[in-house]
Amino acid sequence: MEKRMLIIDTDPGIDDAAAISVLLSEPSLDVRLIASVAGNVGIEHTTNNALKLLAFLKKDIPVAKGAAAPLMRENRFATNAHGMSGMGGFDFPEPRKELLLENNAVMNEYKILMESEEKVTILTLGPLTNIALLISTFPEVKEKISEIIMMGGSTERGNIGIYGEFNVSIDPEAAKIVFRSGIPITMVGLDIGRKARLLVEDLEELEQSGDPGVMISSLFRSYDGGHVEEGVKMYDPSAAMYLMEPELFETKDAFIDVEISSPLTIGATVVDYDGTLCEKRNAKVCVDVDVERFRRRYVQRVADITR
Repeated sequence: MEKRMLIIDTDPGIDDAAAISVLLSEPSLDVRLIASVAGNVGIEHTTNNALKLLAFLKKDIPVAKGAAAPLMRENRFATNAHGMSGMGGFDFPEPRKELLLENNAVMNEYKILMESEEKVTILTLGPLTNIALLISTFPEVKEKISEIIMMGGSTERGNIGIYGEFNVSIDPEAAKIVFRSGIPITMVGLDIGRKARLLVEDLEELEQSGDPGVMISSLFRSYDGGHVEEGVKMYDPSAAMYLMEPELFETKDAFIDVEISSPLTIGATVVDYDGTLCEKRNAKVCVDVDVERFRRRYVQRVADITR
């Protein structure tokens, strides 16, 4: 089987852990790097969380520490949803610190891309700071990236401010750079994660499927206040599932830009499907998901981790 080369750029994060766990067990993917970025919590925590997750999953994937702050703004963390450490709710083993690379995330992403004979997919599950730095510093890497699949943005209301989604709003300047890069992009936004929810019975099934399922269910039961009776919003796992099973999703082409100046709408992703702004379409946008199939397939993929 020819494997798809993948870089995961992430800010673990409870739902990041739930996404990464299924990605690392997918046989068609060759995950070359997990790059951390500040987002849900600070960079020391996100890096440490990646190393803890790899220790739990017994995976030997290199990790590189990335940007500790947005390009032009102060950090704002999501400890209300993820806890002070970012992955509260489960007792992980000690982090695999031997997997941490010496150079920073941007330099390691650059090295992997330029040395690869095949184009590489980048999946982003956090703010786009590392990617903006990468393509601004080394624009030649654009030709080596097959696409960027990003969890971020929204076609509707936001979750940080009125219209801003967290990953984009934390570093809107970085998101603007990435959307203007000319690299093929698929945006898996807030509205998809709000639709693609796991139910209480799904968590119970995860708990019966093995240690990874217990870990993911435990994290989700503490996630965002632990309101599991409302369904668990699957933000980052939606982007992971799109990468692996795009047939579960409906997409539309659009022009997307990011608001960086208005105090009312900073971080808003302006999604133009119809050419109203007279700009060339620069992204695909997930606009719908088959929720029932999504739930079944995600639960099955977690069960497959232990097989």
